[in-house]
Amino acid sequence: MIDWTPIVFVVFKVLIFGTSMFFAIKWHYDQGKKGMDRRALLRAGGKVAAIFMLGLLCVLLFTFTLASTLGMDLRMP
Repeated sequence: MIDWTPIVFVVFKVLIFGTSMFFAIKWHYDQGKKGMDRRALLRAGGKVAAIFMLGLLCVLLFTFTLASTLGMDLRMP
């Protein structure tokens, strides 16, 4: 007998990702039609980059803190 769990999850994942990609592309297309000025676009891009770097720093600190707590040796050879 076939196990239906992987089939159901793969179909669900494809449907969710497909729907998300459709709405993301539609949203970007609609935003492009509005015509945002260059200054606001650069400001928004800077905010996104700053938030990404802050998130990356938090993940890095969490990873090293967890590794040190678990007793892993993090020294370079």
